[in-house]
Amino acid sequence: MKRSILVAMLLAAAAFSPAARAQAPTPTPTPTPRPGEDPLAKLLFPPELVLQHAQELGLQPAQRTTIVNAVKEAQGDLFDFQLQMGDRSQELLKLIEPQQVDEAAVLAQVDRVLALEREMKRKQMQLLVRIKNALSKEQQARLRELQKMLGSPGRPEELLKMPALF
Repeated sequence: MKRSILVAMLLAAAAFSPAARAQAPTPTPTPTPRPGEDPLAKLLFPPELVLQHAQELGLQPAQRTTIVNAVKEAQGDLFDFQLQMGDRSQELLKLIEPQQVDEAAVLAQVDRVLALEREMKRKQMQLLVRIKNALSKEQQARLRELQKMLGSPGRPEELLKMPALF
């Protein structure tokens, strides 16, 4: 009994010794955004902000064309997605409406709604990435300054918000 207590004490002492702590890797803290802060807002730029400040950014005609075409493509696709979302949401409501609900059918419909939401977010992210890739390093830096000055109007997270299911 005394021997097992002694072994336990030695193991505990070894685990908490400075040498043991020195050998253990210390994790690097990952910067986490403050509550209410969107990390995407610092990295991506909404089309409204870029196009409103096109002259100030020195946007070249080719850049403007690239951005405008990306916006037009995304708007068309997102409009189609919104129409589909309305239909799928209505189908979901019909499935939930009865007193007794078919759980499997509801969950299958929820999966269809969520898949559509995923595609919408993917399309929105694609737009934001295309905009960023069309901009120079200097233009991106200037947009970050503008976001700070203007309080990040039209922040990217607004673009990525999904419509309600109902």
